[in-house]
Amino acid sequence: MRELGIRMALGAARCDVFRLVLSQGIALVAIGISLGLMGAIAASRASGSVLYGVGALDLPAFAIAIVSLALVALLACILPARRATQVDPIVALRSE
Repeated sequence: MRELGIRMALGAARCDVFRLVLSQGIALVAIGISLGLMGAIAASRASGSVLYGVGALDLPAFAIAIVSLALVALLACILPARRATQVDPIVALRSE
């Protein structure tokens, strides 16, 4: 809160603060999805030989999982980013 208050006191626009918070969250989501995808591919290859009727790569299932996780993560990033734009610079600088 203090960092965002300083940024806004120095002249950062609300859309810049929104974009900053959102981009940091989306970067973490992208890293998590890519690592999870690699783990899921490795696990599906291992379980594909053991389970009957399960292919090594089920692309529609992976696509649905990635899109749904990305949408939920985007919503989870938008809410704090919107709240960050409501920070009053004076209150943020006085706190502590």
